[in-house]
Amino acid sequence: MAKITGAQCLADMLQGYGVTHVFMVPAVLRRTFAEMERRTKIKRIHTHGEKSAAYMADGYARASGRPGICMAQVIGALNLAAGLRDAHLAHSPVIAFTGGRDPKTKFRRVYQEVDDVPAFEPVTKFNATVDDVARFPDMLRQAFRVAVSGTPGPVHLQFRGNEGQVDAEEADMEPLVEQQFARVPPFRPEPEDGSVRAALRILQEAERPVIVAGGGVRASGAARDLVALAEKLSIPVATSLNGKDSIPGVHPLSVGVVGTYSRESANRVVGQADLVCFIGTETGGMTTHFWAVPKIGVRAIQVDVDPEALGRNYPLEASVLGDAKVVLERMLAHADGRTAAKRKPWVEQARSICKEWYAKYGPQLASGAVPIRPERICAELTRHVPDDGIVVVDTGHAGMWMGGMYDLRAPTQSYMRSAGHLGWAFPAGLGAKCGAPERPVVVFTGDAGLWYHIGEIETAVRWKINSVTVVNN
Repeated sequence: MAKITGAQCLADMLQGYGVTHVFMVPAVLRRTFAEMERRTKIKRIHTHGEKSAAYMADGYARASGRPGICMAQVIGALNLAAGLRDAHLAHSPVIAFTGGRDPKTKFRRVYQEVDDVPAFEPVTKFNATVDDVARFPDMLRQAFRVAVSGTPGPVHLQFRGNEGQVDAEEADMEPLVEQQFARVPPFRPEPEDGSVRAALRILQEAERPVIVAGGGVRASGAARDLVALAEKLSIPVATSLNGKDSIPGVHPLSVGVVGTYSRESANRVVGQADLVCFIGTETGGMTTHFWAVPKIGVRAIQVDVDPEALGRNYPLEASVLGDAKVVLERMLAHADGRTAAKRKPWVEQARSICKEWYAKYGPQLASGAVPIRPERICAELTRHVPDDGIVVVDTGHAGMWMGGMYDLRAPTQSYMRSAGHLGWAFPAGLGAKCGAPERPVVVFTGDAGLWYHIGEIETAVRWKINSVTVVNN
């Protein structure tokens, strides 16, 4: 092994993991940035606030499937932690670097001394300090492993020194990169065959089943498999907000987003089902309208990569632990398409419910009122967002309008939504454009949401990040 600085190690490893952008408020890891300039092509995006940096890294991660990197010096660490809450709630692989207190001066009231590490604990999967430069390689590998494995999520590493000055020190290090953990998913846990067959048997026996697809379907890249199974067995599909792009909204088996920030037709169909199959969703309050849709006690089966998610809120007749794509492929291979015939009346009933919804809201969707109605904006976005477009949506009223009124037309379109932070969408949209520069990005927010981080318009201009933003004022 050669003697190199921590800065050289970090720069080389981030490049090796395929990182193209880092988002930060300086000054932090200054020497690492200098090495990035000399040794890599990584772009260093200087934002106007730490939360913006976290949101951009989140958007980058969701759009690219690779971990997003954000950084802040010690005085901005708590702001960065607050920004990770959305990535945590949406299970987005974001890796945060901060500066931290030097053990030599702890508890002596050194300048800006606050113990920031506990603030990261509730919003990360892995939260650690790096005081010894020799630990840079293994700690960074661990950060990437944890961020993308199982249910993805944020990670935090605090580097010694207010600005992480430990990166200036030297040690014998080998900056080895584990390419398997450069993106989501790094591996696909195989389900037990017996559990797959048991769940499939129950699904095929049902006369009025519905699938509720969540963000785990998207993270697994299983959307096409989901649609194929639904088509083979004639099963309507509702989605969570985080799984909205699991099936195009215009597909005849799609009934819309269920829960809150939802579509009335989806709630009606799920409420009338005799079996609910949850795939890649945590069955949380938003997806189930606080456990009223479906009601507790409904017959249910569940597929998830996280064993803690199985049966958390609904008693299950069958549960399948495994990667959503692998499970759906297995189900599709064993599914008996002949059982679809008995569900024809149910599918027709679901379509009738959807037609009633369109009849009810059609006038608003086509309204020529001035000022323009939000429903009309959503309808125009349905028509005009390109087939490879990424739509990034804020929370609050923006999330309500788009969750219920906007439809994805193509399986190649993506939908990313705020998991709870108003103002998230504009910075996240910039990050999404950095993560997928070849795809058009459309942000939908409100006037209040845009004001939160309006300074990042300058960031977009400075770095020529050309997203489109629709402000529902």
